[in-house]
Amino acid sequence: MIDLRLKFGMEAIDYNERTCIIVVETSGTTASYIMMGLVVDSVSEVVNIKDEDIEDAPAFGARLSTEYILGMAKAGDSVKILLDIDKVLTGQEMQALEKTI
Repeated sequence: MIDLRLKFGMEAIDYNERTCIIVVETSGTTASYIMMGLVVDSVSEVVNIKDEDIEDAPAFGARLSTEYILGMAKAGDSVKILLDIDKVLTGQEMQALEKTI
């Protein structure tokens, strides 16, 4: 399991009743896909988004990195920023996870 708060360099906090584990599939370096859990502060909703509804991430300038953003999508009356889970983990982290399988 990976705590995304720590992965992104944020301060650690105690887990509470809103803390969730999201199960994701990510492409590995040797295996075709790896299932793992990501610890997040909370989940507000789960939505299905079609590929054709995903647009490229806009350039936010040099002050904000978009390397982990897959794109943006409209869902109902809101816009969602989509995390590219395959880019969140480094190659070394992926290899370490694969060794535990």
